[in-house]
Amino acid sequence: MTVLSPDTTNKPRVKIVAAQESLISVDVSNTPIRQHEVAYVCLGEQRLKAEVLRIQAGRADLQVFEDTQDVRVGDEVELSGEMLSVQLGPGLLGTIFDGLQNPLQQLADEHGFFLPRGQYPEPLDAAAHWHFRASVALGDVVRAGDTLGAVTEKRLEHRIMVPFDEAGSLTVQWLRPASSQGHVTVHTVVARLTRADGSELEVSLQQSWPVRRPLPEAMLQRRICERHYPDTPLTTTVRIIDTLFPVAKGGTACIPGPFGAGKTVLQSLIARYADVDVVVIVACGERAGEVVETITEFPEYRDPRTGGSLMERTVIICNTSSMPVAARESSIYTGMTIGEYYRQMGYDVLVIADSTSRWAQALRETSGRMEEIPGEEAYPAYLDSAIKNVYERAGVLTTPQGLGSLTMIGTVSPAGGNFDEPVTQATLGTVKTFWGLSYDRAYKRYYPAIDPLLSWSRYLTQLADWYGKQLGDGWVNGVSRVREMLERGETIYQMMQVTGEEGITLDDYVDWQKASLLDRVYLQQDAFDDVDVSTPLTRQQESFNDLLELMQRTYTFADKDSARTYFTEITSLYQNLNYSSPESPEYDRYKGEITALAARYSS
Repeated sequence: MTVLSPDTTNKPRVKIVAAQESLISVDVSNTPIRQHEVAYVCLGEQRLKAEVLRIQAGRADLQVFEDTQDVRVGDEVELSGEMLSVQLGPGLLGTIFDGLQNPLQQLADEHGFFLPRGQYPEPLDAAAHWHFRASVALGDVVRAGDTLGAVTEKRLEHRIMVPFDEAGSLTVQWLRPASSQGHVTVHTVVARLTRADGSELEVSLQQSWPVRRPLPEAMLQRRICERHYPDTPLTTTVRIIDTLFPVAKGGTACIPGPFGAGKTVLQSLIARYADVDVVVIVACGERAGEVVETITEFPEYRDPRTGGSLMERTVIICNTSSMPVAARESSIYTGMTIGEYYRQMGYDVLVIADSTSRWAQALRETSGRMEEIPGEEAYPAYLDSAIKNVYERAGVLTTPQGLGSLTMIGTVSPAGGNFDEPVTQATLGTVKTFWGLSYDRAYKRYYPAIDPLLSWSRYLTQLADWYGKQLGDGWVNGVSRVREMLERGETIYQMMQVTGEEGITLDDYVDWQKASLLDRVYLQQDAFDDVDVSTPLTRQQESFNDLLELMQRTYTFADKDSARTYFTEITSLYQNLNYSSPESPEYDRYKGEITALAARYSS
C-alpha cells in the first residue's frame, strides 16, 4: 500500500494550547497560516490529519479528522501549507472512499475492518496502468481545462485536462512518445507545457483540487466556461417525478422524509435509472447498516445503460455515523468536487447526498465546540449559507469538452418528519424541486411515498418548451389538470371522513375515484417488478395521455356501487398493464380490455 506521507522538509510546527474532543487550538502568533489549510498532529510516528477552521488573535482552531485519544496540550502540529484537497484522475470510478478520499477497500485489505489512525493511502491506484492517447500536437496553444488526451476508465473516456487553476495560455512543448503511451500510471508525466513567462508545467494523469473551492470558479471568471440555464429534464423513469415533479439536468432537488418512508430505496433507483453518465453517492453520517447495504448492493446492480455493473460509473463517498464527525463534514465537499471534475469533461453527473441532515449535525457539533453564537436549534448561524454554497455548485456548464451538467439531490432526515426544522427549511429555500415523503403513504405501502399534494417543482414551467417539443404542446397543462384532480379528490376524501359516502353526491364520489385511480396506477410503482420499476418517458407519455382521456370522460353510473365496480376493475387492469412489457401480447390484451370497459360505462 502506498501511503501519502506529508513532506516534513522545512514545514513550520506549532504547539497545541487547548484540546476538546476533535477540536484543538494552536499558537500561531509567529507563524503564517491559512483558513482550511491541512495540518498534521504529530504523535510519535503517527500523523493525524486536521484542517484549520478559524484564526483569531494569534490562535488557530483546527478540527482533527481522527480519534484524538492521547492528544494533549504541548503536542506539535505540523502545517502543510496545502488546502484540504482531493486527487482527480483515472481510477475514481468504481471506488469507495471515505470523506477524506481514503480508499476504504484498500485500507480494509491492509488492516482489516478496524482501521488504524494516521493511514492515508493514495486515493488513486499508483500501480494501475493506463493507455494514454494524446489529442494535441507539439506547438498547440491550450488553456486551463483544455483536453490534452484521454484514457479509457471502465466504459468512459476519461479526459486528461490542463490544470484548472492555470492562468493564461500555454504551449505544448513535449508529449510522451506514442510508442510509450500505452503503459503510464497516474504519476507519469505525459505532457510538458510552457507558460507565457517561460516557466514549465509538467502534466500527469492526475491533479489536485481543494474541495471547498468550486472547480470551475477561475475558468468561469476568465470565460473559459459558461453557465447555462437548465433546459432539459433529468429522466429518472419514476413516473411521479418525471411527470409531476421533474428536476432538470444541472438542477437541485431534496427528499425530506421521516424514518422508514423509503428515501434509501428511492435514491437507489434514481441512481440506477437516471439519464446520467456518472453517479456520485455521498453516504454522509447514515447508519452503518444502510451504508453497508449500499456498498454491497451497488456492485451487483446491472447498469441498464451498458449492461455491466452499476459501480462502473459510480463513486461512493462513505462516512457512517460512527466515523469522526469532522470527516463527515468534509464528505459532501469531496463528493461535489469529484462530480464537478466529471462535469468538466462534458458528462452529465448526478450527486446524491444522504443525508444532509447528518452533515448539518456535524456542522452543529463543530460550531458548538468553537463556542460560536448558535442559531435555531443550536445549528450555526451560517447554516443557511452553508447549505446554499453546496447546492449552488450544481448547474449546466459549457466547457472546452462540451456541455456538462451536475445535478444535486440531497435527502433530509428531519426528526419526527417535522419539515419545519432548520435544515429542511434552509434546503427548501435553496432547491427548485421538493419531493416530500409522507409517513402515511409509506405506512399504506405506497411507493414511492412522495406526497403529490405536498411536493412541488419549479422546473415544470421552466422546461415547458422542452416538453412542448418532445411530449406535445398540452403536456404542462395536462399535468396541471391532474394536480387539480388530485387536490379535489383529497378534499372530497376529507369530507367522506366526516360524512361517509352517503354524505357526498355521486359526482363527487366519481371525482374521488378518479383521483384514486390516478394515484394507484400512475403515481405508484412496484420497485420489485422488473417492468414497473422503471418506466421510460415514451411509455409515461402514452400512459399519462390515456389516463387523462379517461379522467375527462363523462360517465353514466346508476349509483355509487356501479362506479365502485368500474373503478375497481379498471384499476386492476391498469396495474396488470403496468406489469406487462410493451412487446408482450398481454400488453395489447389489457389495453383492449381497458378501452372496452371504459366504453361500456361512458356516454
